Amino acid sequence: MKLLENTIDRIESLDEEMMSKARERVDNLVKPSKSLGKLEDIAVQLVGITRKINPVIDKKAVIVMAADHGVYEEGISSNPQEVTFAQTLLFPKGLTGVCAIGKVSGANIVAIDIGVKGEIPDDAGVIKRKIKHGTDNMTKGPAMTREEAIQSLEVGIEIVNQETKKGIHLLGTGEMGIGNTTASTAILSVLGNCDPLEITGRGAGVGRGGIEHKVEVIRRAISINKPNPADAIDVLAKIGGLEIGGMAGVMLGAAANRIPVVVDGYISTVAAIIAASIEPKAKEYFIVSHASAEPGARMASDLLGIEPMLNMGMCLGEGSGAALAFPIVEAAGSVIKHMATFDEVGLTI
Repeated sequence: MKLLENTIDRIESLDEEMMSKARERVDNLVKPSKSLGKLEDIAVQLVGITRKINPVIDKKAVIVMAADHGVYEEGISSNPQEVTFAQTLLFPKGLTGVCAIGKVSGANIVAIDIGVKGEIPDDAGVIKRKIKHGTDNMTKGPAMTREEAIQSLEVGIEIVNQETKKGIHLLGTGEMGIGNTTASTAILSVLGNCDPLEITGRGAGVGRGGIEHKVEVIRRAISINKPNPADAIDVLAKIGGLEIGGMAGVMLGAAANRIPVVVDGYISTVAAIIAASIEPKAKEYFIVSHASAEPGARMASDLLGIEPMLNMGMCLGEGSGAALAFPIVEAAGSVIKHMATFDEVGLTI
């Protein structure tokens, strides 16, 4: 709890003076006004985050949190739960979707076992920070204790602190966990004050009961646990997931260390809502990568209040959208660093 509190205390708003200087420079670059659109906004945001007019963001990593869910027992997925374990082992081998995209964008993929069911081998290349072997079945009581939820947030913070010492400049969030769209949709239903039917999708593959059964399971979990929408940690503990807490912790840790963090798709956006609910200033450090194809993604983005950059019809997770968006963020930094102003080239407008 102390690490979480200290991290929250360290989160400051972006540097408005530096952002004003950045906006002035961007507005005077050799181009028509506003012609680079969102790139200009990201460039200004990067300056505000880093407090450097020429932000350096060439060292990148996607932190992938992996965990299982007790609600799997309710038949909400067509995939074997063992997929979480098997897929987690593939991240260090570079064989997953985010790894393939990360090779193009030059991102390191950091896999964390925060709650995978089973024992990951010590030599697998996965960072072992397991809190428990998956959450408890949230249709029968809380998914985890409040202490475990806080611990998941602090694992994310600790990983960011370690990456910061390695000189990381740009972070992305990713996850792996069969059943985590169920937990994410439950969280969004509570924080967005809507019926699960409006936002429930197939995830990685819905169980034989279909969407209707998945909706009923989510409704039951909310009814039994009665999470407090005014307390994001209570919501996380009662109907969330360890990897969702871990990602929210990564976002809080990134903000505390003044590092921009690229949010992946649906599940990552729900984690971002948790993080921003815990400390609203953290949201100033977020860059949302893409609009997930999951039905709840639009509501999640609206609730977070940040428009995604890309619409690729993707819903893989893993941090794949974050890795894909990294070059766009780098391009924004390059614009403010390498483009000349009209004054610098002797032109007047």
